[in-house]
Amino acid sequence: MGDLAVFWAVVPAGGAGTRLWPLSRAGHPKFLLDLTGSGRSLLQETLERLAPLSAERALVVTGEAHADAVRDQLPGLAGDRVLAEPEPRDSMAAIGLAAAVVEREDPEAVIGSFAADHVIPDAEAFQAAVREAVEVARAGRLVTLGVEPTHPATGFGYIRAGEPLEPFPTALRAVEFVEKPDAERARAYLGSGRYRWNAGMFVVRASVLLDLLQRWHPELADGLRAIAADRSRLAEIWPGLPRIAIDHAVAEPAAAAGHVAVVPAAFRWEDVGDFRSLGRLLPDDGGVRVLGAAPDVVALDATGVVVPSGGRQVALLGVEDLVVVDTPDAVLVTTRERAQEVKAVVDALRAAGREDLL
Repeated sequence: MGDLAVFWAVVPAGGAGTRLWPLSRAGHPKFLLDLTGSGRSLLQETLERLAPLSAERALVVTGEAHADAVRDQLPGLAGDRVLAEPEPRDSMAAIGLAAAVVEREDPEAVIGSFAADHVIPDAEAFQAAVREAVEVARAGRLVTLGVEPTHPATGFGYIRAGEPLEPFPTALRAVEFVEKPDAERARAYLGSGRYRWNAGMFVVRASVLLDLLQRWHPELADGLRAIAADRSRLAEIWPGLPRIAIDHAVAEPAAAAGHVAVVPAAFRWEDVGDFRSLGRLLPDDGGVRVLGAAPDVVALDATGVVVPSGGRQVALLGVEDLVVVDTPDAVLVTTRERAQEVKAVVDALRAAGREDLL
């Protein structure tokens, strides 16, 4: 559908993945890891999934500490297509910087922003949704891909969809973005059939995104366009930019003003945010899901998720629903129910001065 010659892929690659500690560390975060057993990192899988849509028109935005590792993993991506942030300023600055760089190269360009640490097994369904989103974006709208919810998740934000948006095949008007709900509201959202998970995937003309940002956060839009005009000013301007997420900066007010569309995404999507969600990606071998070499794990009358990357034999006997992560310098033992709380371990280690483990 349509002409993709105007489409640029933008891949924000940030965050430390603290809920996946000790597998994910600040110096080697989850987007650089192979978490699916494919032999490729999440970042590499993301660029492969986008390649049929954007060819060589891709930008990765990452922190200075990870820029060299990103370039090493993506040797086919030109060095100037990796934009290194001097420090984190949240998603609006990262995506906006890419938009400003693309806008200068092609004022009519449409960008699509897709995080480097998501897992989408059905590449064809993903690409079909993006193709429609590009067509809607060319008409001037900010478009988000709304993932069809499969359960009443409380860890995701949601998008409330409205009436069909003609003449597009599946696009709907986006009524509002809503924050992560409690369990009761999540069940109500799922039952209504009108809500989609907000996966943070946005497609929009680069100039439209920056013009919307200019409307609500002019100082941020001005700063990003100034950096794109003169890259040597990055270190000067970047630290003074407001820290704000793209949802709060643009998506929410634009939806309230009627400028946002949602394309329903009929593909499986996993935000690998903790070891519970990681377990859903791994094959079930008698109740135990293992990332890596299964011979390194012996499980007798046991269930759970095991990551044996420490080079030792791991044995589980008579335990249920455990998470065991064995690395050369640290071992984590918790339960899948409390997987979201692993960040507290990282906070405790930081408070104890154990930066060497983070």
